[in-house]
Amino acid sequence: MIVRILSLLVFTLIFSSCHGQQTAKTEEKDTTPKSFEMVTVPSMITDPGERAKYLVQHYWDKFDFTDTAYIHLPDITEQAFTNYIDLMKYVSPEVASSSIKGMMHKVTADSTFFAYMAGLYEKYLYDPNSPMRNEALYIPVLESVLAAPVLDEVNKIRPAHLLELALKNRVGEPATDFTYTLASGKTGTLYNVKADYLLLFFYNPDCHACKEITEQLQSSPLISDLQKNKKLKVLAVYPDEDLEAWRNHIPDVPAEWINSYDNTVSLKNDEIYDLKAIPTLYLLDKDKKVILKDVTFNQLMEFLQMQTN
Repeated sequence: MIVRILSLLVFTLIFSSCHGQQTAKTEEKDTTPKSFEMVTVPSMITDPGERAKYLVQHYWDKFDFTDTAYIHLPDITEQAFTNYIDLMKYVSPEVASSSIKGMMHKVTADSTFFAYMAGLYEKYLYDPNSPMRNEALYIPVLESVLAAPVLDEVNKIRPAHLLELALKNRVGEPATDFTYTLASGKTGTLYNVKADYLLLFFYNPDCHACKEITEQLQSSPLISDLQKNKKLKVLAVYPDEDLEAWRNHIPDVPAEWINSYDNTVSLKNDEIYDLKAIPTLYLLDKDKKVILKDVTFNQLMEFLQMQTN
């Protein structure tokens, strides 16, 4: 009997001790503040470009993509993500693409985290209102999403469509030709507009942002000088069906512009150009190769200013 009591007592003490240790460990885990731990660039790497390359390639090495608690901590995760995207401007497109694909492969360890990170990429690199919007960086994201085993085919339909649009009229490639129609009924083609630079301005007459861009372009001394010197032409294109609305706003468009509409509505229906938002600006060179794609007014002006200095 005494032996039995002693045995029970020893078991109770052992259980209590183990339980106490487990509780302590749990509490320690729960109370440890989460953070993003930045990798350290080896001191032997002194070249700034190589240091940036190392940092981009190893940025996520210490991050746990299986800990979904980080999804609810945007001050940590989203901030780390935006800093990561900002670093991409210091490395080559090849390094950036490889890094993004490597990161997205790591995230496939958890489907919830994968969906979260894919959403962040769309928010910052694809959304028309994002100041960090960058189609070139978003393409490897879409390619990674389509290759991901954690998504079924239904959830890949939209990314596949977005990738198809993103691969159209890329920077450095010839722009797709199309036919436009003037108010007089006369038609012309994109490739028949002769100028060192051709600014494609897809717009809607009732669009407030389009009106703002029109005013900015019209009031820019640089744009005015380039037009006077016949270095730049502006082809404004209305891609929708409501011709009455377009005709009512003809006086709002500068007379020196080529103001037109798409009579076939193929630009919109066949998605010849990626018009995710209106207005959309493209800058083409004299051979109709894309220099700038879907850029802001400020980005356009920065480029043109550099060409004239």
